[in-house]
Amino acid sequence: MEITNVMEYEKIAKEKLPKMVYDYYASGAEDQWTLQENRNAFSRILFRPRILKDVSEIDVSTRVLGFNISMPIMVAPTAMQKMAHPDGELATARATSAAGTIMTLSTCATCSVEEVASTGPGIRFFQLYVYKDRNVVRQLVKRAEEAGFTAIALTVDTPRFGRREADIKNRFTLPRDLTLKNFEGLDLGEIDKTNDSWLASYAASQVDQSLSWKDIKWLQSITSLPILLKGVLTAEDARVAVEYGAAGIIVSNHGARQLDYVPPTIMALEEVVEAVEGRIPVFLDGGVRRGTDVFKALALGASGVFVGRPTLFSLAADGEAGVRKMLQMLRDELELTMALSGCSSLREISRNHIKTDWDFPHYLPAKL
Repeated sequence: MEITNVMEYEKIAKEKLPKMVYDYYASGAEDQWTLQENRNAFSRILFRPRILKDVSEIDVSTRVLGFNISMPIMVAPTAMQKMAHPDGELATARATSAAGTIMTLSTCATCSVEEVASTGPGIRFFQLYVYKDRNVVRQLVKRAEEAGFTAIALTVDTPRFGRREADIKNRFTLPRDLTLKNFEGLDLGEIDKTNDSWLASYAASQVDQSLSWKDIKWLQSITSLPILLKGVLTAEDARVAVEYGAAGIIVSNHGARQLDYVPPTIMALEEVVEAVEGRIPVFLDGGVRRGTDVFKALALGASGVFVGRPTLFSLAADGEAGVRKMLQMLRDELELTMALSGCSSLREISRNHIKTDWDFPHYLPAKL
């Protein structure tokens, strides 16, 4: 079957992956309302295309934190990619580099920062959880720096891990032949290694629940890398993030895997953008499956988007080639959307190209 859109990769991945692995990647927290709304909310945004514009040439290139990239579509951090494909994060790194865009490596990756760096040049961010043992954090950040990673994406919405009932039912464990490579070689102290998934369990249990705004300053004191805050959903927190010197914000609800019934990210985006008043870039993470979704996020003020599950599903379906094609399809769809909306460059995309109404009950389209 020829793949014609990103969503088709999920069906293939579901057929190929063990149920425990597919459910881990695909499921959300509790009732999974937010998981569904991350997608559904995009359908409540309609286009206002402009006609008779010269769109003979379309430019989708942009700059993120001073880095030139080919398109405003980047790869979000997703854990344990070797469960999807034997090449895991190495395949994703090669595909992302070939596409000329940014990959974010998860702390809980099955390939280390050094292994990812060994695949060749590329712009890579490192996603970070802050652990109770700050020496572990120092070591992780130092290794990321030495491996050439250029920014830290600090996850700020996980003082505790959300209730993912599919994982409870499946008794999710990290497969025996895999390990969380970024923890190898670190001084982790005394931990029980009798459990098959001891390292994953250790990582989850060691997340620092006391993490607060003051720790942003601490993190800035141990690294010169720009720090993005991943997991901001409100204007109030966005303003504080600016005050504390965040280099950028990623509007994210952790793939709907943390607190259910938070807004879909595309719905939360605009208030965050308005709150920062252009002082730092704002990115969107969550629910993006089409180039039309990317355009809508840009029209609402995002500087770019990150894609998570599409990376995992395309990786599971066809390895590096799958991730390459997934990114290319999103790029092609974005270019088409821009052409049909009368925009020849990203800077021409504006709020006037869309209309939304989040306030009507049940998002009634007739009220738009």
